[in-house]
Amino acid sequence: MASVLVIEDNEDNLELIRFILEAHGYRVDHAASGLEGVARALTLIPDFILLDIQLPDIDGEEVLRRIREQEAGRHIPIIAVTSYAMSGDRERLLAAGCNGYIEKPIDPYTIIGQIMMVVSQSYDKS
Repeated sequence: MASVLVIEDNEDNLELIRFILEAHGYRVDHAASGLEGVARALTLIPDFILLDIQLPDIDGEEVLRRIREQEAGRHIPIIAVTSYAMSGDRERLLAAGCNGYIEKPIDPYTIIGQIMMVVSQSYDKS
């Protein structure tokens, strides 16, 4: 069973994402803050990470940087799931090391397809 780490501080978003992923056979772990997310990512080594960018302690870009600077985190596909929708945000996050970008609000009918596409492309490149 594939595992995913969801780094998300909003309980409603977390429950929606968890429901969708579990319905598609994923094992879901969770972190509610950036620091907890970094620690769990480097301990669990999930198959992929869904990363909120606006977190209560360190932001998602810092989480991304800290995960990517460790050998264990260099190849984990990381998908930004964010309400950041300003011009250039998507490109900036992809350039910083995210493998994909999904805008909030989450569309429960398309998110699993978006995730699967990013994850499969990420593993095809490695």
